[in-house]
Amino acid sequence: MDRLLRAVFKRLVRVGNLKVTTTGRLSFTCGDGTDPPVAIRFATRAAERAVLIDPELRFGELYVDGNIIVEQGSIADFLDLAIKNLSRARTSVWSDALRILRSLARAFFQHNTLWRATRNAVHHYNIDYRIYRLFLDSDLQYSCAYFENTDASLDQAQLAKKEHIAAKLMLEPGLKVLDIGSGWGGLGLHLARNAKVSVVGINLSDEQVRMAQHRAAAEAVACEFRVQDYRKVSEQFDRIVSVGMFEHVGKQNYDTFFRKCQDLLTDNGVMLLHTVGRWDGPADTNAWVWRHIFPGGYTPALSELALAIEGSGLIISDIEVLRIHYAETLRAWRNNFLANRNEVIRLFEETPSLRARFGNAERFIRMWEYYLAGFEASFKYYGLVVFQIQLIKNIDAVPLTRDYIYSRGRKVHSAAKLAEAAE
Repeated sequence: MDRLLRAVFKRLVRVGNLKVTTTGRLSFTCGDGTDPPVAIRFATRAAERAVLIDPELRFGELYVDGNIIVEQGSIADFLDLAIKNLSRARTSVWSDALRILRSLARAFFQHNTLWRATRNAVHHYNIDYRIYRLFLDSDLQYSCAYFENTDASLDQAQLAKKEHIAAKLMLEPGLKVLDIGSGWGGLGLHLARNAKVSVVGINLSDEQVRMAQHRAAAEAVACEFRVQDYRKVSEQFDRIVSVGMFEHVGKQNYDTFFRKCQDLLTDNGVMLLHTVGRWDGPADTNAWVWRHIFPGGYTPALSELALAIEGSGLIISDIEVLRIHYAETLRAWRNNFLANRNEVIRLFEETPSLRARFGNAERFIRMWEYYLAGFEASFKYYGLVVFQIQLIKNIDAVPLTRDYIYSRGRKVHSAAKLAEAAE
């Protein structure tokens, strides 16, 4: 077992400095010695066997359960090293076979019916919102921020994201906007407040909708938030925006999604889709993430999006690829989460439902750190980016050049700053 583990790790880790200690107390190092050292230790022989059989799924599970211990550095350091090496490594016959079997099994479960889509949304977004308050920005934006400069804070970058989206939507007072996957309401409230539009936000997480409704009532702005699936919407809208929701649609439903949006959009309307995507072609979601974090989730390649959009009658009028922005966002979330570790523990002590679902606070902290750090490294090394795709029905619905995006963005930015200063 020890020799097999050593051979596998040596084959994988060519760059960096990793020390592995087995249950039998054998220690070996991998990599070229660059970067700060990282050390892990296996607690049981069963953990070693599990990692050899199915590393993609089982490594995360074993770490969360305490059967793999990081003895030097952090789990973020290990995942950064591992994913950097994975991006350069050739896959094995066994890992390819596992990936094919998973893909076949998911073909059924990724068909997000109304019931399954609701269940999947509740799984992730109905965690106690106080957990999210510990690491998100003050507006509870749970999607990629837009870092206009390296010194921007998370709050500044999330405000810049909202303004960038508003500029691409070409908002004017009185327009009617549909926000598909409206989260805790921050984007819809921002658009209604600053652009004087009316917003309908739809979401499958009843907890998120309740908070969004409470926020809208407190501000007395023209925002209506509903627990509703996009397939059940019947009105038409001048603008449609969807941020961080499309990853939950399921690739079997891409045609349905875009055709529905085409039906809902007025003839001179504009839509903005903001979604995590892959620059390196179609691939299934990581097994651990799919099982424990985003069940039913799928990250599209641009080729998959383009094919579905072409069949819908919508016209792609602009595509922007945000690189590294999400890695920076995730790093900020992870730092905030770990800085509030004691508060997480306190919430678990006083909330039986959290303990019933996740066990103890330390286990949940390991799970969330693994999730945030793994995605951070994937956006740095492993083919993940964010696509912002502007869609129209009328070829003349937007100007001929992109200048309006930045000129409008500057105006919106100034107006938003004045509004916030007045509060």
